[in-house]
Amino acid sequence: MGEGERVSASARYLAPSEQGGGDAWRAEAAAVGRRGTQEIVRAGEVVAPDRVADLLRVERGRDIVERRRVMYLDGGPCELTDTYYPLEIARGTALAETAKIRGGAVRLLAELGHAGVLAQEDVVARMPSEGERAALGLDTGEPVLELTRLTLDRDGRPVQADVMVMPPRGQRLRYEIRIG
Repeated sequence: MGEGERVSASARYLAPSEQGGGDAWRAEAAAVGRRGTQEIVRAGEVVAPDRVADLLRVERGRDIVERRRVMYLDGGPCELTDTYYPLEIARGTALAETAKIRGGAVRLLAELGHAGVLAQEDVVARMPSEGERAALGLDTGEPVLELTRLTLDRDGRPVQADVMVMPPRGQRLRYEIRIG
């Protein structure tokens, strides 16, 4: 790992934590002697953006549940994470509230009978919006990486969609794929 580089492995964010376990982001940062925190800036029902409606396979213009977070590394913003759930899964649950979820959202989804078994991820580089630039403290002309993850249950139904935006400097995304 290079100087100042942060390695993020998606797999640790897909499996439910132990009952009452800490969040995966905090653990990932602590493993390399850093401090990872997050702020939940909004949670609740929203009209699904078209792209998210398509991912979750819900009709455009329908409500879904959104959790919007800012991730911090050593006190500085390093990622914007928006997580979306179908309304029939998340309405009336802790997923629709701004409080942290003990053991994490993935564990709660599993307890609700919606465990993810397959995740599809796409990563693109693009220029940030003005809001993203300001929130992440980026310089003019600095691009971002956008990672979109769709998590499906054992029946192939979408249970969660994540859109994460981060500066590429210091990032290394690691994928381990087990076949068979």
